[in-house]
Amino acid sequence: MSSKGGTALSRRSYRLASDADNPKVTGIVNEKLLSDYLQHVFPASGKQGPASAAYRKSLTFQDLGAHLEKLLAEDNVTEDSRDQIEGCLGPLTVVLDHSSGFEGLLFVDDDLLGVIGHSNFSSIRATTCVYKGKWVYEVLVSSQGLMQIGWCTLNCRFNQEEGVGDTPDSYAYDGNRVRKWNVTTTNYGKSWAAGDIVSCLIDLDEGTITFCLNGQSLGVAFSNIKTGPGVAYFPAISLSFKESVAFNFGSRPLRYPYYFYACYLPLQSPPTTDLIKANRLLGYLKTVLSTSIDTQLVERDSGTWQIQGDPTILVTLAHIFNHFAPLMCKVYLVEDVLMNFLLSILEGGGSVDEHPLIQQLLDLFWLLMEDHEVNECLKQLMMSLLRAYRFSPIIPDLGFQIHYLRLTTAILRHEKSRKYLITFDVLRSVVFFYIKTPLRVKEAGLDELIPTTWWPTRFDKEGKDERDTCEETAEERLRRRAYERGCHRLKKRIEVVEELQVQILRLMLNNKDKGTGEASRYIFLNKFRKFLQENASNRGNPTVLCPPEYMVCFIHRLITAIRSYWDEGKRKSPGSISSEDDLAAKANIIIDPAEIQASSMDDLDEDEETGAAQRPSGAVAMGGALARPSWLSSPTLGRANRFLSTAAVSLMTPRRPLAPPEKVKVRTLAVEQRTEEDIEGSHGNDGLLLGRPLEEPDQPITEKSLLEILDGVVMMYNLSVHQQLGKMVVVSDDVHEYAVALKDTEEKIARCPSRRLDILEELQKSQKVFAEKLNHLSRRLAWINATIYSKEKMLDVYWLLRVCIRTIEHSDSTGSLFAFMPEFYLNVAMNSYSALKNYFSPSNCMEELPGYEETLTQLAAILAKHFADPRIVGTDIKDSLMQALASYVCYPQSLRAVERIPEEQRMAMMRNLLAPYEQRPWAQTNWILVRLWRGCGFGYRYTRLPHLLKTKPEDANLPSLQKPCPSLLLQRHMAELLSQDKDMAASFLNSVLNQLNWAFSEFIGMIQEIQQAAERPERNFVDTRQLKVCATCFDLSVSLLRVLEMTITLVPEIFLDWTRPSAELLLRRLAQLLNQVLNRVTAERNLFDRVVNLRLPGLESVDHYPILVAVTGILVRILVDSDKHGISRAASVLLSDPCFQLRSIQYLLGEGDAGATSADQKHFSLHTCNVFPSQPTSEDDLCPICYAHSISAIFKPCSHKSCKACINQHLMNNKDCFFCKATITGVDDYTKPASS
Repeated sequence: MSSKGGTALSRRSYRLASDADNPKVTGIVNEKLLSDYLQHVFPASGKQGPASAAYRKSLTFQDLGAHLEKLLAEDNVTEDSRDQIEGCLGPLTVVLDHSSGFEGLLFVDDDLLGVIGHSNFSSIRATTCVYKGKWVYEVLVSSQGLMQIGWCTLNCRFNQEEGVGDTPDSYAYDGNRVRKWNVTTTNYGKSWAAGDIVSCLIDLDEGTITFCLNGQSLGVAFSNIKTGPGVAYFPAISLSFKESVAFNFGSRPLRYPYYFYACYLPLQSPPTTDLIKANRLLGYLKTVLSTSIDTQLVERDSGTWQIQGDPTILVTLAHIFNHFAPLMCKVYLVEDVLMNFLLSILEGGGSVDEHPLIQQLLDLFWLLMEDHEVNECLKQLMMSLLRAYRFSPIIPDLGFQIHYLRLTTAILRHEKSRKYLITFDVLRSVVFFYIKTPLRVKEAGLDELIPTTWWPTRFDKEGKDERDTCEETAEERLRRRAYERGCHRLKKRIEVVEELQVQILRLMLNNKDKGTGEASRYIFLNKFRKFLQENASNRGNPTVLCPPEYMVCFIHRLITAIRSYWDEGKRKSPGSISSEDDLAAKANIIIDPAEIQASSMDDLDEDEETGAAQRPSGAVAMGGALARPSWLSSPTLGRANRFLSTAAVSLMTPRRPLAPPEKVKVRTLAVEQRTEEDIEGSHGNDGLLLGRPLEEPDQPITEKSLLEILDGVVMMYNLSVHQQLGKMVVVSDDVHEYAVALKDTEEKIARCPSRRLDILEELQKSQKVFAEKLNHLSRRLAWINATIYSKEKMLDVYWLLRVCIRTIEHSDSTGSLFAFMPEFYLNVAMNSYSALKNYFSPSNCMEELPGYEETLTQLAAILAKHFADPRIVGTDIKDSLMQALASYVCYPQSLRAVERIPEEQRMAMMRNLLAPYEQRPWAQTNWILVRLWRGCGFGYRYTRLPHLLKTKPEDANLPSLQKPCPSLLLQRHMAELLSQDKDMAASFLNSVLNQLNWAFSEFIGMIQEIQQAAERPERNFVDTRQLKVCATCFDLSVSLLRVLEMTITLVPEIFLDWTRPSAELLLRRLAQLLNQVLNRVTAERNLFDRVVNLRLPGLESVDHYPILVAVTGILVRILVDSDKHGISRAASVLLSDPCFQLRSIQYLLGEGDAGATSADQKHFSLHTCNVFPSQPTSEDDLCPICYAHSISAIFKPCSHKSCKACINQHLMNNKDCFFCKATITGVDDYTKPASS
């Protein structure tokens, strides 16, 4: 046997020890001692009889080969193969039938055992069937969606709607819906989750089918199944789009072996003879490791064994490996023999460093096995570890996960093995960085770890949690503290797993390998690039895409590993750490304005042609009409992209004197052609990574690889991490909703009359259900808070935000570099701030982060500058920036941050907001101006519209539902700009009036159509989209009126000082629009009234109050609060307008005719308006259909009641009463009698 190299023994010594024609080799030790040693290692079996005694006397290396062959030949027993077991038909190797046994579109793995659904409902069966006996196979569930797993006959015909279990001779278990299927369906089993193992057992002697979940029987699912001649059952599955599983028919050891299932056999027989051989050879290997040769044989601890170049031991091992190596290429033996042996080495506990034997064994593998054998062995070992880790059940101490991660760490500590294993698809190793969330809390042992549960019990009027611990009762305080202690225990156990995961990543990122060839970090970097490219392209086989939940865990471990390596590098140059910035000190990111200035890329543009040629074909939708590459974002494509890299071009650079900048020669190489020097740069070449001017000869080149990985981290966050962070918040929302429901139920129980025992019983049942659900969810939330929303994870996201902010600042300060910055940096800056504000609270508070206010101000400056940056031409990113700024000004803290940015930037922002609306998207900027005014206008201090106060908001955290927080500073800037620049003021106001005219006209047209549809006898259903557009036009009209109110309040001279050229024209246009609005909205029994009274779902915001108080605010400002000349000018213009009607003003003020009947008094007026209607005092006042609005309608002739919204929606399609099914002939307004 040959080897491509060894660690402690030269190839020449190894060959000398191997050749049988060199008898002097045995003279290395005493001949008798050698014979005793070999007899000790390879004891003869008792089957050899008396003659074996003489044979043992002279056992030498020359005889060892034959002796070993003879010992192993004894193991060639007759296997219990399927040929000898009646009841199974088909190939000996059982796989999925991808040639004829499927329906629909599926992706099948190369090993024909894994499958992903790629159509509505795809089905596939195996190549082997059973007709007699007891059989079992396992399914590893990779996703928890809709699947039906079980057995079917050859006669079953499936389609895109019907799968396994939907035909007479097929039987299935569905853990998604927790049901069993055989044409009909009933409840069965438990819900499954990704990472579970389903075992499918069939007993054809008894005619039963049973399923197990993670080794626990779910009971007999089907009995008396059809058996007999011509009936045979195939393993089969039906699965919906993008669901995935992997089958194990016996090609690998069953996770829950067949002896566990009481004589059930796997469909594929295990390699019994090879198993016996492998275990025997492993026993010989253990004996060698635990025996040392001195003057006699000495037993010793095998854990301290090392290769010491002893020819006797090495030749002995070579004979063992001659037989052992070929067996270690088989997946079954690797998993059953080798992996279990390596795991047993680590069972003693202690750190991985305390078990050097695994390193020594891997040295032996590379020394005594062919390269292709050791490669295949390591590949199968790593795949087995991945499967074992992914499908390990969760127990309180996470013991299984820790066990497999410790072995992975031990293997990756071996340099040569690590370099080979990193060449695997990075996606597979990402599994190691994921900690799955348990869906079944009890099985995961969380009820033992967190015995006491707690959830918020105090809520404000809008349903928000009031975190005032002062009002807690003693019992609540004890429960909360006990729950927090349980959460802390859980977090500590999860941190052990996370630390092991970071160790694995640190090994992969090691760039100080002692061997030859590329360092581990560069191999990882190449695979990482490919990983990002595949996940960014959204093309190709979905099997290569990394699930978002994996990506979240991966990004946190990667950030931790990057920062630890960065810290190590900076500790070697302690002068680089600055105390100016708390975060910069922690992350060792240094900001030096001088460097930012000096590292400008302007000096690179030697000539325009060269600069244009080197510019990547699509470096983001910025800076001119640059085309976008097929998968934007690879941080490795464009050299200029890499020049910027992340924050690091200037952020992560030690302070040093600046040399004059030099020109940089640009190199481009295909990814496959890049060497380590190309990536990192060396000597006179700065590498492809950053292309930085050669002004920093003492900068460690290793920093650049970390920067490229950091680029990838930013890109990963943009790809899927942010969406997943938002998705997992749903558990916290569920806890909140159930807590509100439980509190409501408890209040109803307290109010329930003692005579109504039936109602009390139902309420108590509801109370029990809510409490059980809350116990489950609160424990699950503890797990999610520890793995996803912990303080440490929050600091990671905050660090990423800081990196993006500094990168954007740096690229902007260098001018031309901004065009090359990937747009996802802007996205991640906005999204990470949003995540910190919305997803990590209330468990962690953003205000407690280091440098929080400074970061807010920096982000505010970026948003204020770039939301109207002409260099940004991508519509998506422009919209995102606009929305981020609009959200920013809704919250007091972030609004104050906007006010803290330099005055010059504030003025520039306001100037952009006041640009004419016709030339750009204007709705968002108008909304920003409205938010700056809200709280100052007439009747404009409300958070929610007064008529909606009785209803519960869908999401009280929406920016539009935040309390008013006007900015007097920005209002003052707006006043200065409009008063000083007359042309800008005129163009801005003309555009606002134009848009108001359009929006209000569109709104009136739409409500006419809605009214006509509602009045038709057939009551046609009004399109929901039409209702939404109608409400949007109304909201736009109100917001434009508020901007006009704001302008006329801050700068009244624009309208009233007729020395200004456009003042009179603007005032006449304003009066005309105000009169149109008043006439349409205040007229008696008009169109607007009728549509408002319909109370259609989707038109809740359409009401008299918001639009009329906005008009009133403008009228008050020009007719009441102005000086004498202004009032007379405004009054004369208003009265001279042809549309003016005094009756509209009277209706608005509530000054109707004295003889008006009560029916005429129903219209809205400021006089009768109740801005703060009383809350319903009891449930009897609420609509019994929606329980959201008060009762406002009574039906004829049956006199049942509901709110208008519910009855109007119902009458669109049906004229029968909700309750008694009588035909409704009319609907009248209902007002609760005062006496009741």
